[in-house]
Amino acid sequence: MLAQRISLLSDSGTAAAREAATLAIAAGRQIVDLAAGEVFIEPPSSVREGAIAAINAGRNRYTDSIGLPPLRKAVAKKVSAETGTDWRADDIVITAGAKQGLLDAVLAVLDPGDEVIIIRPCWPTFPSQVLLAGAKPVFVEARPPTYIPDITRIRAAVTPHTKAIIINSPNNPTGAVYDRTILQAIGDLAINYQFWIVSDECYSSFVFTGGRHESIVTAHPSVRSRTIVVNAFSKELAITGWRLGYFAAPPEIISAAKKLQSHTTSNANVIAQHAILHHLQVGDGSFERVMHQRLSDARSVGLRILSSLHDVIPPRGAGSFFFYLDLSRLVADLPVRSPVGSADDIVRLLLDEADVACVAGAIFGDVNGLRLSFGAPPDLMEVGLRRVVETLNNLKTRQTAA
Repeated sequence: MLAQRISLLSDSGTAAAREAATLAIAAGRQIVDLAAGEVFIEPPSSVREGAIAAINAGRNRYTDSIGLPPLRKAVAKKVSAETGTDWRADDIVITAGAKQGLLDAVLAVLDPGDEVIIIRPCWPTFPSQVLLAGAKPVFVEARPPTYIPDITRIRAAVTPHTKAIIINSPNNPTGAVYDRTILQAIGDLAINYQFWIVSDECYSSFVFTGGRHESIVTAHPSVRSRTIVVNAFSKELAITGWRLGYFAAPPEIISAAKKLQSHTTSNANVIAQHAILHHLQVGDGSFERVMHQRLSDARSVGLRILSSLHDVIPPRGAGSFFFYLDLSRLVADLPVRSPVGSADDIVRLLLDEADVACVAGAIFGDVNGLRLSFGAPPDLMEVGLRRVVETLNNLKTRQTAA
């Protein structure tokens, strides 16, 4: 018999979507994958060169459980530049991807019975990890079309049991980018009610509506002593499979993470650590600029295609590399006895009949949502989005006729 905690975990919807696409491809079908949470581009040469050099130099041994000191120093410099606040190597933990950083955070601060505010739609790892820690997710809905949370609703969710809030900007899945006003308001709440902030900033490199990403510790410097800023190199450098993340946090969280990681992974992959260190030492930012421009161009093309949708408000795609569609009006207008009655049904239809893989919003806590990635190869993205538009625009006529 399995432990009860396993029943608390949801399946990864993105993994399930990609598995379905893989099976279809294995059956000989030409599937356009718009489900992936990654950008299809070769990593920078500096990262690859750093990995090869580390292998050739025999870098095969354990590191400190929270990462190579030179890498932590380089990451501290990076985070300082990005947030406009000073961080030292002692403030940084290197993790096996952002997921480990998030898990370190919740295990370090949560006890059974604690409550954590999570803004929904949300990445399903957030509530799953809170449940693993024995705590309770408390959801606050961020509504279309902006998907920016209402601070009044967040304040109403605070109770004497609130121990933390998890925020994610730029947001997966919605692409929402939180402005300084909402970040400052969340910071004020955290100070007034004395709870932690876990800020997932893994998509911080991908803001497309002018300006740069702003961290909550930039918008509200007074919250630094109660904030854990989680990030990763996975998206930024197109190395999702390398599993290298990091977080910046107060000393007590760093100490807790050192204990936690010494009994879980021991340390993040040493070759990946050396590879990223090399990139941070010699990289000139050109790869990041090229990648951002490619995604910006893809976003422009995608928004133009999606503007042809009839019963679905086109997305904003302000940040991350996802278009997020609200299908509520489309689904509501379908015939009562239609075999297509939800976003889940539409995702299955898109895969089965349009050969497009995407992700239904149910796994993000939104039964009406549909997530489409514009990190796919640009030519395939364009083909896939045109198929999505055609399928959705014809859905009502088709179901009425049936």
